[in-house]
Amino acid sequence: MGLTWRKEYLDFVLVPVGFFILFAYHLFLLLRYLKYPHTTVIGYEHHNKRAWVDRMVQVEGRHKSMAISVITSQVSAATALSSISLVLCSLIGAWLGGNSAIITKSRIVYGDTSTSTASIKYIALLCCFMVAFGCFVQTAGFFVLANFLITTPDSDIPVLQIEKAVIRGSTFWSIGLRALYFAITFLMWIFGPIPMLVSSVITVAVLHHLDTNTTPLHQYQPSKTRHLMQKNGQGSSGIIASER
Repeated sequence: MGLTWRKEYLDFVLVPVGFFILFAYHLFLLLRYLKYPHTTVIGYEHHNKRAWVDRMVQVEGRHKSMAISVITSQVSAATALSSISLVLCSLIGAWLGGNSAIITKSRIVYGDTSTSTASIKYIALLCCFMVAFGCFVQTAGFFVLANFLITTPDSDIPVLQIEKAVIRGSTFWSIGLRALYFAITFLMWIFGPIPMLVSSVITVAVLHHLDTNTTPLHQYQPSKTRHLMQKNGQGSSGIIASER
């Protein structure tokens, strides 16, 4: 007696394939960032942000308002996305507590429409938004820390500490966005495994295009202020030596 094909089997085949495509791409992106950071947009942005921190630390007085405005805008964006993620978590929780079988048991869904599978779909979607919420909160926290460090008057805080805060905030920002991209794929899974697989392939193709950097890294030169300070220091030391 042969095995009868059922549409529920698609979830056991296509969904793992879609997950594998997403995880394999992000593993490839991580390895490429660690070995060849200049080929990724994340590495390109981190390079420019390190240079930005180095220049902002040298600015004194009222000119530091530029750094404050830049960091404040990043904190505002992270706060907005964290609020949206939290609201979506609440909506999904309310949806799970109510009647969530309207779409999952629809005839347009070609796949497993059982209650247990539907619960897994919503829980996975809920986890993505929770991860995004946590990452965006961490993003806001690290940028607030960077704001405190940059605006500290007469401070001898090492530049590396400020760079670390900015880079960590940017990293959590990227992870939060990735969690939202995963959530889109889980959302398509509600309509069946075929849309989920198609969404995974399209997402990876779009992300590969957006994550690839072809612009050479700009080699930032020392600022004119620092250069003049060095020249003045050399000149004053030469005058002192000649007087002696």
